[in-house]
Amino acid sequence: MFKTLLASSAALVSATAAFAGGLAAPIMEEVVIVEEATTSSSSAGLIIPLILIALIALALSKSPAAVITDGD
Repeated sequence: MFKTLLASSAALVSATAAFAGGLAAPIMEEVVIVEEATTSSSSAGLIIPLILIALIALALSKSPAAVITDGD
């Protein structure tokens, strides 16, 4: 009886040791990638044309006005 108890306990220990590593696929967590959103401003493309229009208006206001005189 003692030999059968010893043999069964040895079989139990060896069986659990054999399945200790297992063949199941490891559970891996998903990698979360956070992408920084690019911000775009709609007025960014308007700055240069507005400056150009302001410079043209300034140049036209500084030019001497044409004076129309009568032939008198």
